[in-house]
Amino acid sequence: MSLNRDIDAVTATLSEQGADSALAFLNAGVPHRYSAVYRIDGGILKNVLLHDKVGEHRPAFLAEVPFETSFCQFVIRDGYFQTSASGSDHRLDGHPYQGVMVSYHGVPVLRDGEIWGTLCHFDVLPQTLTDEEFELLREAGKISPGFAAAGASQHSG
Repeated sequence: MSLNRDIDAVTATLSEQGADSALAFLNAGVPHRYSAVYRIDGGILKNVLLHDKVGEHRPAFLAEVPFETSFCQFVIRDGYFQTSASGSDHRLDGHPYQGVMVSYHGVPVLRDGEIWGTLCHFDVLPQTLTDEEFELLREAGKISPGFAAAGASQHSG
């Protein structure tokens, strides 16, 4: 496998080793503890893939998140969302997770050209994301069906 951190390496990892490995590949290049894929299901965001640098099982509070209290809502509204220190990010004033989910960098996941969900890196500690890693995240979200195909297999309704 290529050691380059580019979209070709993500695509190759996705096709040869699957979505979990591709998500781990994306996470390996960032300081964030978590990388995840969320599927939009009405007013709920359902976690379909999660990579935790620490290797723990998914915490229950990350399994399903109400859309209106998520940071993912801003990804859907604006096409992306980035905050490295949510506690001091005035765009989030009054948000229930301001200062709780401290860093979040997310992009839409597309399936057949439509927004299907979100792909994000996040942490409870302040973390920055380089422009190169953010662009790689954006490109990875556009791979269709890509991460959406993995999440679709977990859709039970």
